[in-house]
Amino acid sequence: MQLTTDPGAFPPTPPRSTTDARLIAEHDWAAFDAVEEMKDHWDRPGWTSSTRAYYWMLTFPDAAPLIEHARRCQKELRHLAFDDIDADGLHLTLGRIGRIDEIDPAHVDRLVAKAHERTPESFTLGAVPLTASRGAIRYSVAPWTPVIQMHEALSAAGTESGIPPRKPTSLLRPHLGIAYCNRPISADIVRDAIRPLREFDAVDALVQKVRLVELRREGQAYRWQVIHSLELR
Repeated sequence: MQLTTDPGAFPPTPPRSTTDARLIAEHDWAAFDAVEEMKDHWDRPGWTSSTRAYYWMLTFPDAAPLIEHARRCQKELRHLAFDDIDADGLHLTLGRIGRIDEIDPAHVDRLVAKAHERTPESFTLGAVPLTASRGAIRYSVAPWTPVIQMHEALSAAGTESGIPPRKPTSLLRPHLGIAYCNRPISADIVRDAIRPLREFDAVDALVQKVRLVELRREGQAYRWQVIHSLELR
């Protein structure tokens, strides 16, 4: 899959490599270096307290080293007063399937069945240096290649089951957030806070499941109910 440039994605351009952790991290940081002001992540038209939507996600409830690493970073960044993502809320979003009131449960059942036919392989994902986007502090992650392949498989399953993907794989930019920006703030302030933490050692997490969840927003946090866990090969 060839990733493509899009101004709505972040970073807008893909990195030169989807496997080289150093190049991915440098590319993410360069993109954030071009941001002048971070925005309120929660200013999202269309999301209310009653919104419920299906998503494919990677979640990390048992990744103790990753959770501890994220907590350490959050503690160091507490003076920014962002909205920290709880340990049980760490996730990598693979894609939105659709609002629950738009999708018939039978389509969801077919989607799960088709996804089982295309079960990807498990892999290890590294959370490499901390960076940020326009609306969140996050890890760069590497390698991207197995995440891209997983997205392709799930997108194909969606198309075959009558629920085509909302965004193509070509626009995927894998990342793992740890804190949401909750107001406009100079990106320089955030870069100064993050820069020392980029020296922390990377941490790995084994990805053995992908989950289909029903996502909702509760205050300044996302919560979800797992609809189906797909065990990877």
